Amino acid sequence: MINRYRALLATVAGLATLGTAVVAPLPASAAAPVSVTFAAAEDVFISQAEPAKSFAAATWVSVCGAGCGSATAGQRIALARFKVTGIPEDAEDVKVTLDVVSARTTDTTVSARQVTGSWTEAATTWNTRPAVGESVIASHTGFTTGATAKLDVSSAVEGDGTYAFALTGTSATTTVLMSSRETGNRGPKLTVTYTEGSGEDEQTDGPLPFTLAGTAALRASGKKVFAHYFTPYPLSLDNQAPENDYYARNYLKPEGESGKHAAYGGLLRDRPLGRGPLTGDYAVADFKTEVKQAIAAGLDGFTVDILSVTSAHWTRVQNLIKAAEAVDPGFKIVLMPDTNGLASVDGAALATAMAKLAASKSVYRLADNRLVVAPFKAEGRTAAWWSDWMKTMETEHGIKVALVPCFLDFNKHRDAFASISYGFSNWGNRNPAGNAGLGTNIDRAHGMDKIWMQPVSVQDERPNQGIFDEAGNTENLRASWKGAIDGKADWVQLTTWNDYSENTQFAPSRNAGWTYLDINAYYLTCYKLGCPKVTKDVAYLTHRIQPVAAAPSYAQTKLMKLRGGSTAARDTVEVLTMLTAAGKVSVTVGGTTQTYDAPAGVSAKTLPLQAGTASATVTRGSATVAKVVSPYAITAAPYVQDLHYRAASSAR
Repeated sequence: MINRYRALLATVAGLATLGTAVVAPLPASAAAPVSVTFAAAEDVFISQAEPAKSFAAATWVSVCGAGCGSATAGQRIALARFKVTGIPEDAEDVKVTLDVVSARTTDTTVSARQVTGSWTEAATTWNTRPAVGESVIASHTGFTTGATAKLDVSSAVEGDGTYAFALTGTSATTTVLMSSRETGNRGPKLTVTYTEGSGEDEQTDGPLPFTLAGTAALRASGKKVFAHYFTPYPLSLDNQAPENDYYARNYLKPEGESGKHAAYGGLLRDRPLGRGPLTGDYAVADFKTEVKQAIAAGLDGFTVDILSVTSAHWTRVQNLIKAAEAVDPGFKIVLMPDTNGLASVDGAALATAMAKLAASKSVYRLADNRLVVAPFKAEGRTAAWWSDWMKTMETEHGIKVALVPCFLDFNKHRDAFASISYGFSNWGNRNPAGNAGLGTNIDRAHGMDKIWMQPVSVQDERPNQGIFDEAGNTENLRASWKGAIDGKADWVQLTTWNDYSENTQFAPSRNAGWTYLDINAYYLTCYKLGCPKVTKDVAYLTHRIQPVAAAPSYAQTKLMKLRGGSTAARDTVEVLTMLTAAGKVSVTVGGTTQTYDAPAGVSAKTLPLQAGTASATVTRGSATVAKVVSPYAITAAPYVQDLHYRAASSAR
């Protein structure tokens, strides 16, 4: 519960070899569930209609919308604080509910949000109220006199600590709940249910060069980081062992799928981390694994590319949402209908499909309950079409939409979409030159009073399209994050979580393990909370396994060429260090060793690519503080053209 990587350590076992790691499913805990209840240490409500009045002596708390009792400013908010103690650090299967007892029967909806400001029960009035988070953690509809309503706030509780929640509503009807001052011990409570962890595979300091903030602290930030999920490439396509599954047989070999990918040497160059066959519903189990991986990396959710409303891709979208709801409803899924894949789907059918998905509490809504929809290649339909579609969503399904179109050409289409959009995004570039001036688009969006979702990327190589971008090792990743941070982007979209056909993936993979997600976690933290202190020495090594111009021995007829406007292609090994203090770095590539001094903090150094192996060692005085050996051999004579950057970490 405290060490968010603990349950995921097994997924990176075996990365020291070139072969795909085979990971057994994690066993369920054999311990019986433990349930602990914590009464509210303080609870009170505040009233907009009586802004200077304290209700600290009331035996109830009230929740009501702004139009409460037909008033123009009558909102009531309930506040409750809990002190959680005694939860083991290795607790597993943790669920936390905020339990409230109703004093009246109403059909109202109450939502729980995190309180981010300070307050006390005795002194708090509407005029002195604390700051409250924008995001809804959980909601409950329908209250019965004397009955307990439970709101799942698991995503906001990280273990022992003090937690404060605000209960808000939108109805003009008052929801009345028992306070801790009511006789009968029926005030607000926090119930924590968990099973005792075995303590195996515990890692106390984790693989990161800093202490990653807890999920609650990261989510409390108004800045959101989503990763684009591409349904064609789930963890497994056929639930077979990784050495002989569909990826191995058909996507990674030139002769796969009856030779249809032979011209470009096979469809893919990388794949998800492998695992052994699972029993039961393996597809949902795999989606749960990916949700857990994303949460452990600090992400707020996925933007899911919706390619179809009938096929296997549609089933995967539904299963992903189902998995997110089961693992952690606070991990949000942003609906991203893809106008390429949905070209033949009319507005009514799309509205029905999106409304079905929107019923899940894991699907992302704004604080005002508008459904966030971020269509990919939004310009594939006109602004008028989207306007009509939004009206259909509201009139036919009762759902108001906050549209955040993701354009391929933002500047061409922004004005046409301005009146119907909550915010804007674009698909963006995958090379440092293309990401040199990101602040311009962000400023334009903000100047139009729109939020901006900034794409952040690692790299892009597309064998089947015959094109690649020069990412410059991790330079593009760092440049796109710098643009998002300096430009004050409201949201970020990692492009992508798992599009292996374009080699843009951040997800844990055969070629990079967790390295790109680990580096990303540092910049994600800078973006949300300010750059953290480096507390552990870590070195990251990135390189290709061939020079860019090397000719493959396989008879490829289609080779990737550099995209126009990209940063110039280069053949380099990069060492990215995050150090607690200055150190000496020795880098060996193809038998040639070079040494340089690296400063404390974050720094990067590139050296020429040579055939052979690559490694880096960081020393301070006579002590070795970090060492990374790449498991990926470099050759001047590759079998197929493979321009995907490999990555390795000294900490994994």
